[in-house]
Amino acid sequence: MKRIVLFLVTNIAVLLVLSVSARLLGVDRFLTSNGLNMGMLLAFAALIGFGGSFMSLLMSKTIAKWSTGARVIAQPANQDEAWLVNTVKRLSSKAGLPTPEVAIYDGAPNAFATGASKSRSLVAVSTGLLQGMNKQQVEAVLAHEVAHIQNGDMVTLTLIQGVLNTFVIFLSRVAGYAIDSFLRRDDDEGGVGIGYMIGSIVCEILFGILASIVVMYFSRKREFRADAGAASLMGDRRPMIEALRALGGLEAGQLPKQMAASGIAGGGMMALFSSHPPLESRIAALEAAR
Repeated sequence: MKRIVLFLVTNIAVLLVLSVSARLLGVDRFLTSNGLNMGMLLAFAALIGFGGSFMSLLMSKTIAKWSTGARVIAQPANQDEAWLVNTVKRLSSKAGLPTPEVAIYDGAPNAFATGASKSRSLVAVSTGLLQGMNKQQVEAVLAHEVAHIQNGDMVTLTLIQGVLNTFVIFLSRVAGYAIDSFLRRDDDEGGVGIGYMIGSIVCEILFGILASIVVMYFSRKREFRADAGAASLMGDRRPMIEALRALGGLEAGQLPKQMAASGIAGGGMMALFSSHPPLESRIAALEAAR
């Protein structure tokens, strides 16, 4: 409930910041003079920016199960599945959380946690990870995912994404109007021209790239926190260090794009766009912890 309140408060705060900034800078008068309703643009930006992120969060478990083919262990079919469920239950209890759903999916080594809230979460591991690591290493990976839930990382990243989406949509439209106004400065006709459409699209792409850099920065930071959280839940940092080293010797599986930031391992074409820090950096951070 606290996270939902935070989501709503953040949404309102973003709208207020945009509204006040536009008024102080005279942007609202510029937009009105060019036929754009400031209130409608703010509402549209919030609806698409926050609304899209919020819907993605609400549907995260369903999307995760569908896109990975994850099978929730409702009733353990063997000792390995029983161990998996009991381990997640024990770690969740230690973290002060309700037991999340536990699932297995076929694929290369990876694991992820997702869900709209701490009480409606999912922890899933791949068959490749279970086969490529010993039980202590798997337990450390599970502790890492439980730590993500404990930290509320799914909601936090959604808030960040929603804020940035709102700014991207709003600023790209304002830039589009400015570009169109400049191109049509000698045109007495009202409305907007093609400069607005092209300018908005180009600016939305450019601002979206910048927003992705910010989102990925926070995503990398939360991985360090989850590693530290796993060490705390395990009562020892060495299992998490060994799990990361073992992961470095495996070919980690790629999760679907919309879930890439949720996995135990991930990457990107460039460091700025990577959802996860290098494994060496994560290991060094754990080794340096006191």
